[in-house]
Amino acid sequence: MTDPATTPDFRCGYIAIVGRPNVGKSTLMNALIGAKVSITSRKAQTTRHRITGIQTTDDAQFVYVDTPGFQTRHSNALNKTLNRTVTNTLTASDVILFIIEAGTFGPADQQVLNLIPDSVPCILVINKSDRVKDKAVLLPFAQQVAAKHNFAAVVPVSAKLRFQLENLQGETKKYLPQNGPVFGADDITDRSEKFLAAEIVREKVFRFVGDELPYTSTVLIEKFEQEGDLRRVFAAILVERDTHKSMVIGQKGARLKDISSQARLDMERLFGGPVYLEIWVKVKSGWADNEAGLRAYGYE
Repeated sequence: MTDPATTPDFRCGYIAIVGRPNVGKSTLMNALIGAKVSITSRKAQTTRHRITGIQTTDDAQFVYVDTPGFQTRHSNALNKTLNRTVTNTLTASDVILFIIEAGTFGPADQQVLNLIPDSVPCILVINKSDRVKDKAVLLPFAQQVAAKHNFAAVVPVSAKLRFQLENLQGETKKYLPQNGPVFGADDITDRSEKFLAAEIVREKVFRFVGDELPYTSTVLIEKFEQEGDLRRVFAAILVERDTHKSMVIGQKGARLKDISSQARLDMERLFGGPVYLEIWVKVKSGWADNEAGLRAYGYE
């Protein structure tokens, strides 16, 4: 890779990825940077934190910020905190990627679009375009949505199939300011391995337990140690009730075993070395009742 210091027109900037829940924001960011740093799940609203993914090329550094899906249905402390994260990210970004699902634009999409400031270049990204059987309807749909805002560009993509991602990257680069890189060339996120380990476990919890488990369930890494290439991770899954604890553990511990096994494999792929993982399930009532409690458990 060319040394950025010798590239006079090097570009670097922050790109906010926003949209309603479950349109594929995390999947898109992971595909763009080529590594899984933001968790994904069929369960909507899996992302709770602002996650940064970094991609560096010979002439640019893309700092993608994956935000929680903007919540309009409930106004509890958690959703207020998540929505504040979204709005703060929008105003601090150099470029915004507004993600919608191909063929679908509803009131929740419009509410997110209403938050996007006119002062920041915004690219309309139509994700899951591979699912549209009749491609003839994609163009009029794109034109209809594009008329709702002064978008800098419109790019249909499939994050899952990596379709049109180079084109999206090229359009994004046009609006990045001429700056030197903020992060190292090999960095893929600004989050610690401890944080990523917690997110991986949380993803597996939602994947194996499904819609039965409330969003307020979370994961706390109680100890994270490294000895050479080996990482020892001791995690606690925090739930609100004993019934939730039983859901996570499963019959004779089978579900917890699956969660632990799949989480360990993902950690080994991401960290590039062996992982020893132990997980407990604990009832911790009242921890998410207020914003102070949310901050204490790592929410921004």
